[in-house]
Amino acid sequence: MNSRSRLEMALGHREPDRVPVDFGGSAVTGMHVAAVHRLRQAVLGDKKYRVKVVEPYQMLGEMDPELRAALDIDVVPLTPRKTMFGFENAGWQPLTLFDGTPVQVPENFVTSTDANGDWLIYPEGDRSVPPSGRMPKGAHFFDSIIRQPPVDDDHLNIADNLEEFGLLGAADLAFYRRRARELAADEHGVFLTMPGTAFGDIALVPGPWMKHPRGIRDVEEWYVSTVARKDYVRAIFEQQCALGLRNIETLIGILGNRVQAVFITGTDFGTQRGLFIAVAAYREMFKPYHVRVNRLIHQKTTWKTFIHSCGSVRELLPEFIDAGFDILNPVQCSAAKMDARELKREFGRHLTFWGGGANTQQTLAFGTPDEVYREVRERIEIFGAGGGFVFDAVHNVQATTPTANMLAMFKALKDSRR
Repeated sequence: MNSRSRLEMALGHREPDRVPVDFGGSAVTGMHVAAVHRLRQAVLGDKKYRVKVVEPYQMLGEMDPELRAALDIDVVPLTPRKTMFGFENAGWQPLTLFDGTPVQVPENFVTSTDANGDWLIYPEGDRSVPPSGRMPKGAHFFDSIIRQPPVDDDHLNIADNLEEFGLLGAADLAFYRRRARELAADEHGVFLTMPGTAFGDIALVPGPWMKHPRGIRDVEEWYVSTVARKDYVRAIFEQQCALGLRNIETLIGILGNRVQAVFITGTDFGTQRGLFIAVAAYREMFKPYHVRVNRLIHQKTTWKTFIHSCGSVRELLPEFIDAGFDILNPVQCSAAKMDARELKREFGRHLTFWGGGANTQQTLAFGTPDEVYREVRERIEIFGAGGGFVFDAVHNVQATTPTANMLAMFKALKDSRR
């Protein structure tokens, strides 16, 4: 059984020969580049190899074909042409991180260093405009720099918050056609990140890829707006959805059924202890657009739709199912009301759990290798029964995760095979 068939079986709630594995398939199912570097050294031992930073906002590392094969990873990414900072992954050059990790970054990964020693990064690599991201000295990833002018409610214009949305251009279409050709003979499962359908994803609201973002871009101001400026937010979502549906139609025509899973949205609705949005507010502000997107995809493809929402989201799972989502991520079992056995028992007929395999907040980051091994074996036993499970950690594996713990995770995966 090849990786594509394995993923298709799991997504169809049938139990394959082993649980399919994803690391590196998306911006929420990856590993920090420093973790990839150390894992690669331990597994393959190539001391001169520099891992590529393929997602610069979170500094995620590429799972290259040799490492993917060594770790039996079943999923390959199909991400947009440009990164969160507005440049393509091209023209690779060496860089050494604060912790000494040697990596490769794209040529337009352009930074300066401020008086505190922080790295500032520029949209599209253009230092003639203000920086859009900051990595504090000694840290491991960037935070967005909020560049929002004062909000004038009398002159708010939804066009300002729609600037980043539009129909796919010629360069994007050429990119997706090229990737379709490259993936035609690939036996891995393909995980597409759909551009423009993440309604209100707070990581995207500040627009770190934009040189001069306008509209509501402050994180707190955006959340306030979903209550205080509902008509404004809904007007944005309406136009965003209309454009997104047209782009979905276009990508269906290019990619066909080569794709197995599609990342629709990463809007977080949960905290460690519960929801930070009322169920009624989700139904009013978000669900109508999720329904439209999922309906189109299910009518015209075999793709399974993927929602990422961190935290304790159990109370929203019936709504996600009703909205048409097939896949839940990151399955944060360390949050309240997110017990693995209960989730599988109550929702496993309707949802594939993509994640939940290892607790990145506690066990994987701070536990012993034996504790990691036991947790991974337990999660595979729970979530893997009858299919409907794609193994991944709970969100991205962080930079300082012990190498021994990562190796214990992959050993548990190997030992769990039939």
